[in-house]
Amino acid sequence: MAITDTWLKAKHQKHRAKTLVKSDRDGLGARVSPKGKITFQLRYYFNGSEDAQRVDLGSYPLMSLNEARDETTRLRKQLAKGHDPKIVLRTEEVAIVTAESLEALFRKWYESYCKKKKKGHYEILRSFEIYVFPTLGIIPVPSLTLHVWLPVLEALAEDVPAIADRILTNAKQFLKWCRKRQVIAVNPLAEITASEDLQIEKANEARTLTDDEIKHVWRAMERSRMALKNRIFMVLCLIYGNRSGELRLSKKSDFDFDQMRWTVPPENHKIGKLTGKPIIRPIIPVTEFLIRLAMKLSGESPYLFPATVGAKEPIKHSFAAHFPYNIMQYLRRYEKYDMCHWSMHDLRKTARTMLSRFTQWHVAEIALGHVLPGESRLYDNHDYMEELRQAYIAYWQHLATLFAESRAEMHPTRRRFDPRQHLSIPGIDIAAPTRKMDRLQTGVPAAELLSYEPPEKAAA
Repeated sequence: MAITDTWLKAKHQKHRAKTLVKSDRDGLGARVSPKGKITFQLRYYFNGSEDAQRVDLGSYPLMSLNEARDETTRLRKQLAKGHDPKIVLRTEEVAIVTAESLEALFRKWYESYCKKKKKGHYEILRSFEIYVFPTLGIIPVPSLTLHVWLPVLEALAEDVPAIADRILTNAKQFLKWCRKRQVIAVNPLAEITASEDLQIEKANEARTLTDDEIKHVWRAMERSRMALKNRIFMVLCLIYGNRSGELRLSKKSDFDFDQMRWTVPPENHKIGKLTGKPIIRPIIPVTEFLIRLAMKLSGESPYLFPATVGAKEPIKHSFAAHFPYNIMQYLRRYEKYDMCHWSMHDLRKTARTMLSRFTQWHVAEIALGHVLPGESRLYDNHDYMEELRQAYIAYWQHLATLFAESRAEMHPTRRRFDPRQHLSIPGIDIAAPTRKMDRLQTGVPAAELLSYEPPEKAAA
C-alpha cells in the first residue's frame, strides 16, 4: 500500500521499538526511526549493480509527500540519463554552498568587462552599491529569480527611474555574462524592458541655454566664489562642446601649441573604441589663453586639471557635476533669477546648437566628436581643421559679445566684488581667482601666460 499523509502524521514523532520502512512507488520509501523521525529515501539500482542503493531526499514534515514524489521523478530522469542520484544531490549541495554572492560575482564582471568596455563604469558600480547590494548583495546569483529582482527594480522605477533603467540594463548584461559561464541556466531579466515592464518613459531632453541664460551663467561665474580652474573648465566646455571626461582626462602633452591642436586620445572619448581615432580640435586664441592658464594653475602635474596642484592623477569623474547647481543657487539667491535646471552635458548641446549658426552641419558634428552617418568615417579622411577653426572663432565672437553684455548688465550685490580682480583675455575679461588656494595673484598680464610653457616642454 502506498504512503499517505494520514500514515505520515500517525507515525511522526511516535516512539517505537525498532526502525520501520514503508515503500511508496518508483523506489520512494519512508524510513521511520525509533524516535519517530521520518526520512524520505530513494531506492535504486545504478550501472547494472545487483545491490540496491539508497539516498536520503529529505525529512517529514519539512518535505511533504508530494514534494518527495516530485523529487523522486526528477532523480529518476537523471538516473535514466546515466547519472547517479546520490552524486547529483551531492553536486547540487556543493554548488549551493560554494555559490558566489551577487556582489562578489558582480565585482568580477565589473573588473573583467564593465571597466574595460564602458566609459561610465564608475557610475554603474556606485548605482549597484547604493541601490542593489544592500538588499540583494549576499544572495547567490542562481537564487535570484525574476520575482526577487522585480520588487527592487519596480521600487526604483517609482523613485529614481533613470537609475532603475541603468541598473536593469547592466543587470541584464551581467546575468548574460553569468549564463555564458554556466553560473545560471537562464537570464531571468532577459525579456524585461524598462518601458513595458517598469513603465519608465525616457525623455529626450533638448535643453540648451539661451543667450540670456548664458549671460546669467557668465555673471554668476564671475561674481561668485567659484575657483578659477573651475571657471576655466566650464568656459572650455562651453566653447568646445566637449564631453566633460575628454577635458577631465586631458594631459598637457595633448595640447600642441606649435600646430595649435588639442588631441583627445581614443581611450579618452566615447567613440574611440569604435573608430580607433582621436578627436582633434583646433586651439584658437581664447582657448590657448585658458589652456595655458590652466597649465600654470596645475603646477608640475602632467594633467591639465589634476586632483590637486601637482598631483599625478586627474580630477574625479564627479568633479564638474555640481557646477550647474551652484550657479543656479547663486542666481536664485543674489539675482532673484530662477533658472531652469541644466547640467554640464547641456553645455555640449548648447555648443552644438550655436555652432549650427556659424558652420555646416557635418563640421559641427565633427567638432563634437560624433560619428558621421554612412561610410563617411571610412572614406573621408579630411581633418577639417581650418573649417573647425573658423567655426570656433565665429562662435567665440558671439560668446564674447554675450559676456561683454553680461558685464554691462551687472547689478550691485551685497557680496564684495573687486573689479580689479580680472584677467584680460582676447575679447573679454575672465574673473581672476578670489581664493588663496588658486595660487595665482590678480592682475597677471596675458602676455606672461601666453608665453608659459608646460614643464615637460620647457625641459626639452
